[in-house]
Amino acid sequence: MPTGLHKRVVGLLNRKLNVWIDQEELDYFIPNTVIVQPLGFESGYKPDIIVIDPAKLSRESLWKKESVITLGTSVKLAIEVVSTNWPDDYARKFENYETLAIAEYWIVDYLGLGGRRYIGSPKQPTITVCQLINGVYETTLFRESDTISSVGCNSLQLSVEQITRLAADA
Repeated sequence: MPTGLHKRVVGLLNRKLNVWIDQEELDYFIPNTVIVQPLGFESGYKPDIIVIDPAKLSRESLWKKESVITLGTSVKLAIEVVSTNWPDDYARKFENYETLAIAEYWIVDYLGLGGRRYIGSPKQPTITVCQLINGVYETTLFRESDTISSVGCNSLQLSVEQITRLAADA
């Protein structure tokens, strides 16, 4: 089970994204529970946050019976908040979300737990934004007072500091 602090970070991101969706009058939604599972696979992932484009759901073969997404094109954004199983977020999920062609994937490492290969040295809280370009994720790291920059969420105003402040307050 995720920690209370982990869930608090998820709650903040969820709130900020929902406000952004409303302000921009986008027809996206953030479901409470969704499994991302490529067709033919026996297991999948439950992202901490997933932003869905309902216009794409007609192509989802399982959606009407269960909350399972099989096509990356249905997903505008997937977010994983890092905890002690950080290798899953930086490696396994990264590769699988890239293969599924999910347009954008954020790795929110609010405590700086990830390996130096992923967040640099010295280790510090880092938000990694992965954007799919020609079928490959290109990553950008954001730290400290950086405002997160994202093609998919270009008008969203959110800084790394807003997220990491939660950890400092806990």
